[in-house]
Amino acid sequence: MSRERQDLLSRTALGVFRLNGQFLSVADELAKPAGLTAAWWQVLGAVLAEPLPVSGVARAMGITRQSVQRIADLLVERGLAEYAPNPAHRRAKLLTPTEDGRAAITKIGPGHAALADRLADALGEDGFAETAQVLERLITVMEALTEQSHPVTGL
Repeated sequence: MSRERQDLLSRTALGVFRLNGQFLSVADELAKPAGLTAAWWQVLGAVLAEPLPVSGVARAMGITRQSVQRIADLLVERGLAEYAPNPAHRRAKLLTPTEDGRAAITKIGPGHAALADRLADALGEDGFAETAQVLERLITVMEALTEQSHPVTGL
């Protein structure tokens, strides 16, 4: 690997880490009026369209199963989600939002829409779409590379 490529990898990784921190901070602010944290919003958001087992949420979000389990248990304890039987796996229950959970997510909508508008105005519609596409491509490539080989060394 050339030094230039290593520098590009470092710049990309540091940029993604910094961007992640910025998104988490904004997400916490957006979620606060709904009584949620960014992490709670992330897990609830993953099961809005369809119930998923904790392992499915973890895969979709790129976080550990243990982290999702802790958050899922808190959401259930607070009445924002519930566990439902999983016809495909007796022990791996499905996490699904309750009406209160869906209502909390709905409260985030106006702030979420306002931020989306501000980003679109700042980046331009095409630039915003291109940004999302580049990130999606990077995710796809990283997933493929880590499935093919050891994630760090390539061995």
